[in-house]
Amino acid sequence: MRYLARCFCCLLLLFALPAHAAPSRLEAQYDIFKSGLKVAVMHETFTRNRDQYRIESVTRPYGLFALFKHETIHVVSTGTVTALGLRPQTFDYRREHDTNRNAHADFDWLAGKIALTDHAGTRTIPLHTGTQDRLSAMYQFIFLKLDRSTELKFDMTNGSKVDNYHYLIMPGRHVTVPFGSFRTLYLASPPRPNGGRTEIWLAGKLDNLPCKMVITEGNGDKLTQTLTQLKLVP
Repeated sequence: MRYLARCFCCLLLLFALPAHAAPSRLEAQYDIFKSGLKVAVMHETFTRNRDQYRIESVTRPYGLFALFKHETIHVVSTGTVTALGLRPQTFDYRREHDTNRNAHADFDWLAGKIALTDHAGTRTIPLHTGTQDRLSAMYQFIFLKLDRSTELKFDMTNGSKVDNYHYLIMPGRHVTVPFGSFRTLYLASPPRPNGGRTEIWLAGKLDNLPCKMVITEGNGDKLTQTLTQLKLVP
């Protein structure tokens, strides 16, 4: 069943927006909460130069949490902007201190292969159409017209592995975050056997940029990301 989920390519063909729909520059800031306690601040920058894009994300610990964990997470995705949205070329995940968790991915679309590199070494596996990386996936929503969709399936890599993601789509939900109140599309993964799930709220007025995300772990812990600032250059 997992491999039947490659229909993300078909969804792209049906719901993709023109490449010119992408902004030339976007800066977003998010607060990160763990079980209700603010633990980090994440700043992301999306830049587009014609058909090339670069997304950079920097997450730093906040408040008392910063006194005990001086970790900075730096993530970069680069690639091309196509008629079907973002097509990653490289993905890089770096931790300032816990370097054993660093990971990197190189996408070879011509050969249909993706090279994954982490502490265990480098391995190459097949690359399926529509695959995103952990960072580009959040900005790919800008290119998708999901108003009439009921589900979304795609492959995504974190640099160490590639997993299939499945979201059910429910329209017409209002959500309030520090940056404002928005009518959103609500994406929710079906609950996993251990109770874990991911929920994403896409703000229609912000071209379907995620304004909130909640990841529920199997033990019940919640990681929440909320939009606090946004600067957009058409």
